[in-house]
Amino acid sequence: MVRMIMNGCNGKMGQTITNLVAEDKDIEIVAGIDAFNQESKTYPVYASLSECKEAAEVLVDFSSPKALDDVLEYCIGKNVPCALCTTGYTEEQLSKINEASGKVAILRSANMSLGINVLLKLLKEATKTFAPAGFDIEIVEKHHNLKKDAPSGTALALADSINEELNKEYEYVYDRSTRSEKRPVKEIGISAVRGGTIPGDHDIIFAGNDEVITFSHRAYSKGVFAKGAIEAAKFLKGKGPGLYDMSDVIG
Repeated sequence: MVRMIMNGCNGKMGQTITNLVAEDKDIEIVAGIDAFNQESKTYPVYASLSECKEAAEVLVDFSSPKALDDVLEYCIGKNVPCALCTTGYTEEQLSKINEASGKVAILRSANMSLGINVLLKLLKEATKTFAPAGFDIEIVEKHHNLKKDAPSGTALALADSINEELNKEYEYVYDRSTRSEKRPVKEIGISAVRGGTIPGDHDIIFAGNDEVITFSHRAYSKGVFAKGAIEAAKFLKGKGPGLYDMSDVIG
């Protein structure tokens, strides 16, 4: 049984994870942290990690980038591995995460969906064939109207996965409205759509002469991200210092 702390437990993702963990015999939430709402249903909830009394084997963070310093301080001090499921970190924060991973196990992923992380692998293989053949690459992502960051962290992760196979030679282009020129070969276009309650849609388009290949991922609920976070928590139990991602979880 994995003993877990849920940071951001009363947010939408925190509650989704709570409901799924309640049905999983291999993991339990021993405490929750929520700075805005300490309502407690099935486990004690604290306003901050410093108040938490329960011992745990892993922490899952689905809160905000603002919580990073407290999360890292707690996990390093208690030697508790953590899964960082939040997006929108600054470059300075990413450096802090990398530094902290030398002291404690940290898993960070822009998207916790198992499907997205398999897709990241598939894109690398596709790029090896399509890019040398002159195919243009475009990414279109769609999310609900409450999402603040654009493009999504997942869209950037998909682009990075492709660009790693291209020796990072391709430029990311987010807006062509100020341009009046032929599309350069070495670019990846990334477009963002915001509306309604879309949990998360991503299309990766390889457009060549007379043919188009599209890889698509559709999330129909937040449950897909919650399931991935739970699998990440199970994976982290007992892991030593290091920086992990979902590719380590899916093998």
